Amino acid sequence: MKTALYTLILLLLPLGMNAQKGIAKVEQDPDITKLLEIYKKMNSKTEYFTIQIGFGSYAEATNLKDDASVDFPQYGARIIFDSPTYRVHLGRFANRLDVERTFAEVRKKYPQSIILRPQTGN
Repeated sequence: MKTALYTLILLLLPLGMNAQKGIAKVEQDPDITKLLEIYKKMNSKTEYFTIQIGFGSYAEATNLKDDASVDFPQYGARIIFDSPTYRVHLGRFANRLDVERTFAEVRKKYPQSIILRPQTGN
């Protein structure tokens, strides 16, 4: 009898429980949003150098990006679509000296690579 009573209590107990329901409200200073917009705008106009290690179809670019991510993980390979091909870029360098040093190393593995200075937004 006790077992049946305990079983009944254990089965009915979860029906009476309610989880807490709440709404989180985040209050943020409007100046933070303005600062983030200024930061994005300034970064989009920053001039930089990158190394293009190859181009081709999406499948070829994906394979090349995967290989570059293994060979040079510190530079962050990415795929850029420039009609009609996909291009694989490696790194984002602030000055010519840094990109030249890296280019010498990258060129050994990817001889078709070139240094680019992408056009930035005005």
